[in-house]
Amino acid sequence: MFNKKTITDVDVKGRRVLVRVDFNVPIKDGKVGDDTRIRAALPTLNYLLDHGAAAILCSHLGRPKGKPDLKYSLRPVAIHLEEIMGRPVAFAEDCIGPVAEAAAGALKAGEILILENTRFHPEEEKNDLGMARELASLADLYVNDAFGSAHRAHASTEGVARFIPAVAGFLLEQEIRYLGQAVANPRRPFIAILGGAKISDKIGVIKHLLSIADAVLIGGGMANTFLKAQGAGVGDSLVEEEALGTAADLLKEGGSCLHLPEDIVIGDRFEANAASKVMAVGPIPQGWRILDIGPETVKAYGKVISKAGTVVWNGPMGVFEFPRFAEGTFDLARAIADSGAISIVGGGDSVAAIKQSGLEDRITHISTGGGASLEMLEGITLPGVAALQDKK
Repeated sequence: MFNKKTITDVDVKGRRVLVRVDFNVPIKDGKVGDDTRIRAALPTLNYLLDHGAAAILCSHLGRPKGKPDLKYSLRPVAIHLEEIMGRPVAFAEDCIGPVAEAAAGALKAGEILILENTRFHPEEEKNDLGMARELASLADLYVNDAFGSAHRAHASTEGVARFIPAVAGFLLEQEIRYLGQAVANPRRPFIAILGGAKISDKIGVIKHLLSIADAVLIGGGMANTFLKAQGAGVGDSLVEEEALGTAADLLKEGGSCLHLPEDIVIGDRFEANAASKVMAVGPIPQGWRILDIGPETVKAYGKVISKAGTVVWNGPMGVFEFPRFAEGTFDLARAIADSGAISIVGGGDSVAAIKQSGLEDRITHISTGGGASLEMLEGITLPGVAALQDKK
């Protein structure tokens, strides 16, 4: 399934290795909030350092709009990485140019360096080959371990692989193996669960999953658009009016494979302390809106999930940030954990629900990439993966 070379296929001893990591993590008051993505890179980093390589890490952070912005500096990440690795981590105040060259040149085997945010340069997102060449000049080998950025053809994810040998890290390999297997040859029944606000963000994913999954379960804001396309009253619920035609087409195409909520939790306003009640799908009182799936839907979805061989989940079932309207999402998380199926969870809110439920250890694979995992489920080849050397 995974036909790209990895760090175990090359000799890294005595080599400077440029590693594209995904350290796009929340920073608050100069400190890292959630370090899940940092810890996910540790197996690759420890392997490189333990095998005599010098590791030069590059990543983006946030959206600094192509110019330096201290709010998006990776310095706090370097400090945090040093703490959790228990070894010195050097930091360079640029990712290319004299500062980066000097820092990389001074690095010895077994040492680690983090370069400043690649998006401080507008050339990064343009996949400028000049910038890619400068990044490549810092090292002898390139390792992509940033699955969360592998769907972007940027200078640090695709361009650099044109100038030096390029292989995958352990995290990237693991992500591609699990998601690739789910799409190409899943253990059946294969159940896909999709939530989130918009159908328009996931049209390609829904179409592809309808062609390969045994059931696609829909929740979140996107369910409202499907329900309205069916003729159900949705009150003041979030609806993509421009996507109603698409939703109707998908309903025809999906047939019995596409499952929608049969009952819902509604609120009288879009607030955490809104009044709430459960009702069957149908006309909604004026001024009220759908904010979660209801208990009967949870039971129906849970029954489908209980028979699954493989479950893929991306997107919450309701307004997850409001505890009163998060029950559908939490109940679904428990159903997935209890199913015994191969389970793959991606997307920030879905992953957060798994973690908050204490179910991490009962999920087969928790993906570090939202957009990248969706593109994999859509059957799209990721540019950052395509750029790597083939095993043969």
